[in-house]
Amino acid sequence: MGSPVSARLIETVAFVTGGGRGLGAGIATALAEAGASVVVAARTLPQVEETVQAITRAGGRAIGVRCDVTVRDSVAAAYAEAKAAFGMPDLLVNNAGVQGPLGPVGLVDTQAWWDTQAVHVLGALHCISTALPDMIERGHGRILNIASQAGTFVAPFASAYAVAKASLIRLTEHLDFEQKAAGVRAFAIQPGTIMTAMAQETLKSPEAHAFAKPLVALLESTTAEESAQGMARLCRFVVALAAGEHDAMAGRYLDIEKDIPDAATGSQPS
Repeated sequence: MGSPVSARLIETVAFVTGGGRGLGAGIATALAEAGASVVVAARTLPQVEETVQAITRAGGRAIGVRCDVTVRDSVAAAYAEAKAAFGMPDLLVNNAGVQGPLGPVGLVDTQAWWDTQAVHVLGALHCISTALPDMIERGHGRILNIASQAGTFVAPFASAYAVAKASLIRLTEHLDFEQKAAGVRAFAIQPGTIMTAMAQETLKSPEAHAFAKPLVALLESTTAEESAQGMARLCRFVVALAAGEHDAMAGRYLDIEKDIPDAATGSQPS
């Protein structure tokens, strides 16, 4: 954490899945810097603890919980820990995800394909279903689903990931339409090209080089500076969302590189 903790989100309690590394760790850190109390949730507890320690060393408030989003009881237990520590989360960030198998439809491992849906879609639904009753009772809540551009077009040989993200985008639209009258707003965010650990793993994958050459080329051409700028912009926008600055954009798929106003400058999308 490179900046002092502020009081901008001092009353916000955030629950961030996949928070042990990559986008999730960056988002959790940014929310804590803005003053939120953050619950960092992921399957790998040492990674979670590393994120929490970085936050608390900088003066932020955070706890780590082990959470397998594909298991409803695991989500419920993690959410109970969150409520016991900080009270009801009013911001849920569904970030947990996997690349999934690469290869032709019908020839990739079907269980691995389905497991990809379980992480991205069922996992998000488990978290939504756990958090939503409290949000409705309180009359307030925001749910941010980390989507992908891959969910908006045909991504040859990456159907597991693309179908999962397309489903997550549509789930976001349904959720926001159904619950906005209750004060709960949902957003689907395409974060841009950021060199996360998952991206690095993709670059090392023989299947990626065989079946996803455009993706490999994109990742190889992304500089460290571009990646850092992308992460910073994503984090600024998540903080702005948590502060309620962009509720008018709820219920939409938002491409951070095209559709999202820059939270630092206040510039509007063209």
